[in-house]
Amino acid sequence: MHIAMLSPIAWRTPPRHYGPWENVASLLTEGLVSCGHDVTLFATADSQTSGTLHAISPQGYEEDRSMIPKVWECLHISELFEHADMYDIVHNHFDYLPLTYTGLTTTPVVTTIHGFSSPGILPVYKKYNRRVVYVSISDADRSPDLDYIKTIHHGIDIRQFDFQRDAGAYLLFFGRIHDEKGAREAIDIARACKKKLILAGIIQDQAYYNRYVAPHIDNDNVMYTGSVGPAERNRLLGNALALLHPIQFDEPFGLSVIESMACGTPVIAFNRGSMPELIENSKSGFLVDNVDEAVETVAKIGDIDRSYCRRRVERNFTTDRMVDDYVQVYETILEKASYTRKI
Repeated sequence: MHIAMLSPIAWRTPPRHYGPWENVASLLTEGLVSCGHDVTLFATADSQTSGTLHAISPQGYEEDRSMIPKVWECLHISELFEHADMYDIVHNHFDYLPLTYTGLTTTPVVTTIHGFSSPGILPVYKKYNRRVVYVSISDADRSPDLDYIKTIHHGIDIRQFDFQRDAGAYLLFFGRIHDEKGAREAIDIARACKKKLILAGIIQDQAYYNRYVAPHIDNDNVMYTGSVGPAERNRLLGNALALLHPIQFDEPFGLSVIESMACGTPVIAFNRGSMPELIENSKSGFLVDNVDEAVETVAKIGDIDRSYCRRRVERNFTTDRMVDDYVQVYETILEKASYTRKI
């Protein structure tokens, strides 16, 4: 099977630190290649893959702010679709814009919808509904206006995450510094528990950081480490007492949640979006509704079996499982296309 994998170009694929969509595109590409599939990754020129790299954009526009994002996005997407007839399947991880190019090819297009940034983008998805095959990343993130072939939860390369049987003493916030992710609430939880808090992630909203995060950073009770790469991520997650995930929106997935559990670290998350699909309440963490409930569960975090957290990821959230699910989707689409051509 010859697959064209369209990754975003905000960051390198795989990302050096932040870039969740690029990360998933990379994990899927490498997993497919290891299974013997012929994959061409359309990504930035500095990307790394064991497949074939096809690049127009020299690097991610978030890493070179002199680049005009829409210019390079148009060049990047059009490059793939001008070559789309060379492939059996086009797999889009680039949100809604590539859908508008699908009239240029008869090659089947699969789009993984990584979340809806705004209800305002839904008309594009609705226009191409059924012409493009949609995959949801959680049942919680499905739109009733769209048809989906399957929900496929993200998987991670579990070899990148070391299981830590013994917990550390600090709480961890690992994600974008933005109101949606709840850094402010994480600080409130840690303060009420009298626990040290480490925050890690890119500052996506500088005003939010300045107002709600920076005043509390004293490098004693509250520390901010910035955005971290894979090795530091593994250490921070593995040595934490718990990951705090007090999200303020209906999160479509949440890679940091399964990455944390892969290290054995349970997660205390606000019960929104996909969280019930990822966390088994009272077994791999706790689902709570507010800061006060989160504070109460910190005292019970020692009741969680850290090895169970790891096993949950091994059973449900590995790259191998994700690759198998996508291959089944590809085969279903190609069988249907072959049947349609015959009649």
